[in-house]
Amino acid sequence: MSRAAVPGLPSRHPIGGLLPALYADDDFAQRFTAGLDTVLAPVFSTLDNLSAYLDPRVAPADFVAWLASWVGAADDEQWPEALRREAVVRAVELHRWRGTRRGLVERLRLTLGVEADVLGDGGAVWSRTPGTPLPPAPSGEVLVRVWPGREPVVDADRVREIVRAHSPVHVPCRVEILSGPPADEGR
Repeated sequence: MSRAAVPGLPSRHPIGGLLPALYADDDFAQRFTAGLDTVLAPVFSTLDNLSAYLDPRVAPADFVAWLASWVGAADDEQWPEALRREAVVRAVELHRWRGTRRGLVERLRLTLGVEADVLGDGGAVWSRTPGTPLPPAPSGEVLVRVWPGREPVVDADRVREIVRAHSPVHVPCRVEILSGPPADEGR
C-alpha cells in the first residue's frame, strides 16, 4: 500500500488561497500551486494523522511491522493481522515480564494460541525470616506444561523454541505437551 499518490485527495491547506491578491486570478499561478497541492496533500494527510500511524491498533497494515521493529516485538508475517497488532501493543508488557512464569505463559498464549502452566522455581529459594534453615536443594528444573487453547493443535517445536528463547539461560526447562488442561489446574 502506498500513500504517495492517492487519486483525488484534496489538500486541506491549498497554497493557491494563500497567495497574494495579485496571483489570485492568475491562471498559471493557480494551476502551478494546484500541482503542488496534489504532491503535498498526502504529506499533510500523513502529518495530520501521525498519531494514528504510531498506534498499532489503527496504523496502516504495512506500518505494523515497522512499529514492531521499534519496540522489539515478535512479528511473523504469517500471523493474522489482528495478532500482529496485538503483539506490538503488548510488546512492552511482555518485555517487562520476560524470564518469569507470567511472561512465558503470556508469550505462549499470544504467539501460539496455547495455554501453559509453569511448575518449578528454577532453583531460587528465599525466606523473609532471618536465620531460617536452608530448604532442601531444589531440582532446578522447570516444567512447562502446554495444551491447546485458541489453536486446536500444539506445535511442539515452536513451543520449545519460545521456551528456550524466553527462559533464563541458566535454568533447564522441560516441555510437556498435553491434550487438555491438567487435572490439577485448580491448585
